[in-house]
Amino acid sequence: MERTAVKEKTKRSSMTRDILKRMFRNKLSVVGMVILIALVLIAIFADFIAPYGYAEILGEPYQLPSSKYIFGTDNLGRDIFSRVVYGSRISLKVGFISVGIALIVGVTLGAVTGFYGGKVDTIIMRFIDVLQAIPDTLLAIAIMSALGSGLSNLMIAVGIAAVPGYARIVRSSVLTIKDNEFIEAAKANGSTDFRIIFKHIIPNCMAPIIVQATLGVAYAIINAAGLSFIGLGLEPPTPEWGAMLSGGRAYIRDFPHMTLFPGLAIVITIFALNVMGDGLRDALDPKLKR
Repeated sequence: MERTAVKEKTKRSSMTRDILKRMFRNKLSVVGMVILIALVLIAIFADFIAPYGYAEILGEPYQLPSSKYIFGTDNLGRDIFSRVVYGSRISLKVGFISVGIALIVGVTLGAVTGFYGGKVDTIIMRFIDVLQAIPDTLLAIAIMSALGSGLSNLMIAVGIAAVPGYARIVRSSVLTIKDNEFIEAAKANGSTDFRIIFKHIIPNCMAPIIVQATLGVAYAIINAAGLSFIGLGLEPPTPEWGAMLSGGRAYIRDFPHMTLFPGLAIVITIFALNVMGDGLRDALDPKLKR
């Protein structure tokens, strides 16, 4: 038993090394990873990086970018650089936690439907079909309208809107795995359905889940920014990038810097997550092994 466990551990370690090697061959993916790490560090140390508080009114509105104010100031005289820095904390938090909610619900529903099939599959998947028939943004808008504004409600709305995608991916993976010999062996050994699903099946579905989650964070950030842009996201003065875009659009002709920098922050973050997700997808694809 010990020898088998050691072999399994060595095999997993070797697979991890192979995946990392393939991922690091993709230079664009590495660039995305570096940008994402930098953004996470900025979010963590925002209190030390930002020269001013995100709601601090400095008394100098409409200032263009300068040595004193790197990104300029907004219509209320708040430092835009500080607000963009603090906004990274909000946007990344929304992205990761929303995906976490979608993963918990979607993976559970997808695994249960794929494993049991029959009436369970029919009932749950018809519910998923109803959710998927509604555009994600429209569904998130409906949820936000019901729950009200606020960070927690925003994350719940964006997370629930993303559930159908994860449920379908996991269900299709489970259908291809559940009839394998090691699942039959686990059943013969008396393992419970819960143990089989969460210990044997879901770990073998992780490759598509990881890729979808990485790309899903990017989509969650865009969705949250869109909700804030139309006034259904976070309330002022919270420095969410979408809300900053919405606040600056009235001044875009005379003071374009008010929308330029939060917009660039969104673009750079989405670019980093997308190229990193593409790299992960290629690294986890067994057809691309060399």
